[in-house]
Amino acid sequence: MKNNFLNFLGLAKRAGAVITGEDTVIDSLRQNKVSLILLASDTGINTTKKVNDKAKYYNCDVINDFTSEELSKAIGTENKKIIGITNEGFAKKMKEIR
Repeated sequence: MKNNFLNFLGLAKRAGAVITGEDTVIDSLRQNKVSLILLASDTGINTTKKVNDKAKYYNCDVINDFTSEELSKAIGTENKKIIGITNEGFAKKMKEIR
């Protein structure tokens, strides 16, 4: 299942349905442009709390089952800890295969 999820994340990246970075994801969340947040399990305590609080306020699901290395490798970048999925279809499928 883990590989299916990460492969699907790579597909979402190629489709342009992925944004990265704490500020970018939170700004997009405030504009209701984020359907799902992927938060690396090795993210710091303060950032984790901030993102989880914002996601709860804006009614957005957060998945933190993967390390930053796994997430970064899946989207072909380095050291990404926060990823936002902007397409509802991709977000729904990712929640299912999680």
